[in-house]
Amino acid sequence: MPIVVDIDVMLARRKMSVGELAERVGITPANLAVLKNGRAKAVRFTTLAALCEVLDCQPGDLLRWEPEDETAPAGTASGAQHH
Repeated sequence: MPIVVDIDVMLARRKMSVGELAERVGITPANLAVLKNGRAKAVRFTTLAALCEVLDCQPGDLLRWEPEDETAPAGTASGAQHH
């Protein structure tokens, strides 16, 4: 999936545990783990807003887009570029 979730980065910056974040946002630690590990198919704007409020950040601090190049094998020069 080309959408990458960086919740773990913000958790580290805020020195906060997954359990504490889940409790403060009002979601289960299991659902937060699904989102954090990039396995979620969707996220509610209300959940995103709560994450931003608790972590004192913007949505772009939690979500980013990385293009997928499905024609090139991983690790080749024409593969995905990282900025």
